[in-house]
Amino acid sequence: MTSSSKIVRIGGASGFWGDSMVAAPQLVKGGRLDYLVFDYLAETTMAILAAARAKQPELGWATDFVDIAMKPVLGEVKRQGIKVISNAGGINPHGCAAALQAMAEAEGIALRIAVVEGDDIGAQMPAVRERGIQDMFSGEALPEKVLSANAYLGAAPIAAALAAGAEVVITGRCVDSAVTLGPLMREFGWTHDDFDLLASGSLAGHIIECGCQATGGLHTDWEEIPDWANIGYPIVECHADGSFVLIKPEGTGGKVVRAAVAEQLLYEIGDPGAYLLPDVSCDFREVVIEQQGENRVRVSPAKGRPPTPSYKVSATQQGGYRCAGSLVIVGIDAEKKARRTAEAIIERTGRILRESGQPPFTSTYIEVIGAESLYGPHACTRASREVMMRVVANHPQKAALAMFAREIAPAGTSWAPGTTGPGGGRPSVSPLIEPFSFLLEKEAVPVAFVLDGERHAVPVPAGTGDGVAPDVPTPSPWIDPDEPMEEVRLIQLAWARSGDKGNLSNIGLVARRPEWLPLLWERVTPDAVGAYFAHLVHGKVERFYLPGIAAMNLLLHDALDGGGPSSMRMDPLGKGMGQMLLDMRIKVPRSLAAGL
Repeated sequence: MTSSSKIVRIGGASGFWGDSMVAAPQLVKGGRLDYLVFDYLAETTMAILAAARAKQPELGWATDFVDIAMKPVLGEVKRQGIKVISNAGGINPHGCAAALQAMAEAEGIALRIAVVEGDDIGAQMPAVRERGIQDMFSGEALPEKVLSANAYLGAAPIAAALAAGAEVVITGRCVDSAVTLGPLMREFGWTHDDFDLLASGSLAGHIIECGCQATGGLHTDWEEIPDWANIGYPIVECHADGSFVLIKPEGTGGKVVRAAVAEQLLYEIGDPGAYLLPDVSCDFREVVIEQQGENRVRVSPAKGRPPTPSYKVSATQQGGYRCAGSLVIVGIDAEKKARRTAEAIIERTGRILRESGQPPFTSTYIEVIGAESLYGPHACTRASREVMMRVVANHPQKAALAMFAREIAPAGTSWAPGTTGPGGGRPSVSPLIEPFSFLLEKEAVPVAFVLDGERHAVPVPAGTGDGVAPDVPTPSPWIDPDEPMEEVRLIQLAWARSGDKGNLSNIGLVARRPEWLPLLWERVTPDAVGAYFAHLVHGKVERFYLPGIAAMNLLLHDALDGGGPSSMRMDPLGKGMGQMLLDMRIKVPRSLAAGL
């Protein structure tokens, strides 16, 4: 094949730590792959790994990668010559590599494993703190004691390790899309200043980094997605010009459709004109997504600009302890009984703390699942006759929360009629691991990979970008026709998907028909969205336009009660925000409403 006709096939086998064990075997068996990639590391996952390493120093990596994902397929991966890239190394990539190497040797398989180093900057934290560097979101000073601190590395060390002959590359913290971009840099010879190509390869990685979310998972029109139990995992067929086609293995469930891919493009991004990665500043606004046939969607190349001079660092600290308990309440006025029950638990345990001379709870939180607590003033099931009371408390001392856990069960015989529970005993007390983030100059983070016992430094250009997107025109103004208006739900006009970045929630909204985008732009304004979510969102709402897919991205600040493991909500990652917004009602011309 010539370079222009060459196709590189990459399968995405994991969207998070805990994804299905069917993914890797399915892709290896039916994917005809060049590369198999795994993404394990969300910010919440890093907090979990930090807690695990604090208990056992040999842990701190995603153990599922070796035992669940790789063991069933390693022989076939070797036979087919499939290369594997994974960020399962977490905060202990050498531990992950050693476990994989031991498993391969036990099965008589020779395997060259490279480990990417440099992301762990924990040793630098005292110096970083002395420099006065602050949290990039809150502006607060960095804590004196941290559990972990890891820079989000890019794809350059992965590409370099593959060029050196690695069959498996294990990284610590890198951006999710780097496990896909690295192979493409290696295969197509893309260099550090091929910014449009790097942005396009990063987009390919972004589309498959969450597994089945690209093949119909979480799609707004979920009823149209068949055979969930056998859903296919995503494969990208990548071309040298940066374009790619998304498919899935033949004979699998799910569905590769334009709308779901557009939703995934918007998932967990901020400004789509300045999606900042270590290798490139991406501009996805003009990207076009087209259905090419059944279960085939083509994505056009993206635009790119120089990256910024800094890495984002994701760090964790222990902020005390947390306990979350629940009870089921059945019968008339179940929601009211549940709230009074939770309030009584907090009042009683708070008094016990006071009387014993202990400090009060750091914070408490009450939710009633089944009564649409998250919907706030938009709830319509307050009269539900079966709900789950959820009560959460934080405290500096583990013993205080052990008492709190004990005092939940007595509600079953003391207060509201119809109080019961699904069993399972007392709730557990767990460390409260809180994430924080800051920026650190790339020149302060030496990057390398280790292969066959040798360490190879990888030069990473500092980056000259400013991280600011050039302006694009807004949609054409919408002018209401001279006819009556009717209210419709937003879901009739748009698809949506939501996610998180720390304490920010983003909602991507894609017009079902491109000609409806001006109407949506007129009605779904930052002010309107802020008012709709006023009970949850305590910061500003930003809005960005993507003409290529007739969409907007809404960025909601201070929206998730701290986000990730810091949040006390049942939806700490904002997964439900898009679904709630689709319930919002807007006015449309009667002629348009009649055709919906």
